[in-house]
Amino acid sequence: MEKRALIAVVLSLGFFYLYSMLFPAPEKKAVQKPVQQSVSAASQTVSPPPLRQPVTPVSIQSKDIVVETDLYTAVFTSQGAALKSLVLKQYRETSGHDGKPVQLVSETNAQGFGLKTESSALGLSAAAVYAESADSLSVSGTDRKTLEFHWTSPQGVTVTKNYTFTGNGYAILLDTRVTNSSAAKISGALNLVLPYPSQPRSKESRFEVNGAVTLDNGKFLTVPVKDIAEKPKNFDAGVAWTGYADKYFLSAVLAQDNSIGTVHIGKGAGSYIDTTIASPPFELLPGQTSSIGYRLFFGPKDVDILKAQGQGLESSLDLGWFEAIAKPLLYTLKFFYKYTHNYGIAIIIITVIIKLLFFPLTHKSYKSMKDMQKLQPKMNELKEKYKDDRESMNRAVMELYRTNKVNPLGGCLPMLVQIPVFFALYKALMYSIELRHAPFMLWITDLSAKDPYYVTPIVMGATMFIQQKMTPSSMDPIQAKMMLALPIVFTFMFLNFPSGLVIYWLVNNILTIGQQVYINRTVKD
Repeated sequence: MEKRALIAVVLSLGFFYLYSMLFPAPEKKAVQKPVQQSVSAASQTVSPPPLRQPVTPVSIQSKDIVVETDLYTAVFTSQGAALKSLVLKQYRETSGHDGKPVQLVSETNAQGFGLKTESSALGLSAAAVYAESADSLSVSGTDRKTLEFHWTSPQGVTVTKNYTFTGNGYAILLDTRVTNSSAAKISGALNLVLPYPSQPRSKESRFEVNGAVTLDNGKFLTVPVKDIAEKPKNFDAGVAWTGYADKYFLSAVLAQDNSIGTVHIGKGAGSYIDTTIASPPFELLPGQTSSIGYRLFFGPKDVDILKAQGQGLESSLDLGWFEAIAKPLLYTLKFFYKYTHNYGIAIIIITVIIKLLFFPLTHKSYKSMKDMQKLQPKMNELKEKYKDDRESMNRAVMELYRTNKVNPLGGCLPMLVQIPVFFALYKALMYSIELRHAPFMLWITDLSAKDPYYVTPIVMGATMFIQQKMTPSSMDPIQAKMMLALPIVFTFMFLNFPSGLVIYWLVNNILTIGQQVYINRTVKD
């Protein structure tokens, strides 16, 4: 829906300018498919993925361990040394103080526990119960604390999982050590399983996204969850991180020292999608130890927070084709928020700055349209004179342009230059978590949601109508009436857009009207 809306905007604008410049009077004559990865070596580790041993109900030996930090509350279980629940403290599902905190990992299903470790070679299943080092953990500020889980097989192979937390950060370090205390050589790999429900965690608007995301050999790839069950994805080398993302939040496992060997993303148990992350194969003689490290992230898709994690995690904030423009706009938005403490006002400031930067181009475009309008009577005469000879008429029209030093594309080309900025700002505002539940003023209490009373879209449509009436046009009355439908189309299209985006478009229209009033006074007929 988002792509269709964007295409409609651009095509409508392009049609308006190109039609009015190049065809001033009518003739009387009647995604990118996702990149597919082949896995040559996956059979060593995760292709086919290891068969799941049935997950039995939590035994009496298992225990829950609550970890409290400044940013989240996590519940781990000794069954599988897995993550049972994770709730973010600074984000809520709905706006207002009564909204429930965002829960990125849910404890509703044991098969959905995250970060389970499996290895058929070691006889380690997701149902294995570990010994834990603490009953609970609390960490704040810059303090760091570690929660240790310990499991030993009957043969003497020990697996130790250490989770290290920082009080003021979303990152969790996971170090898994395999120690061979048996009398025989062992070899294999460890599989870390990250499940994700196939149904979206939430459905705040029709612009939601929900899918598996991976940075493979420097290329960001995303696969909708609904497609994974039918067509699993495999990656065999060069994976920097992998996980799941929706519009505003991300759950990811990041490699450390090339710790991700292969990745298999496919249907898991029940209604879950599983990402199985296999370590590189290891071989241990008696008495030897191997260590595998990961950096875990469960948190918001804030560009600064993501960038701080390393490994190019900020790529998960997909800002589209014009990301190089969108990111500076997003940083600018956050900069002005530091001083205004209102993202709505920050949007208005950015709109004014963009309008000032493009003023010379707009002035040139407007002047070109005025010049074309003045030539309209002579063009009509030429069309009448050469109505039966199109080739001669085109030559005569081009000569008229040259004589009067008028560029027929001068009205639309300067406007086309602004389209990348529109796309970039659209993506920055549409997918910025900063706008999520951010109030503006009066009835607009959430800039990421639609205007509940549709006031701003309707006013935007009215300003677009005024702007269109003020724009010089060489169209005949019938064409002009047809173009008057554009404000109506845009109004209906913007009814369900995030109010932050509508505010940008509305303020831009108001500034354009003022700009046209000024140009009308300075550009003489």
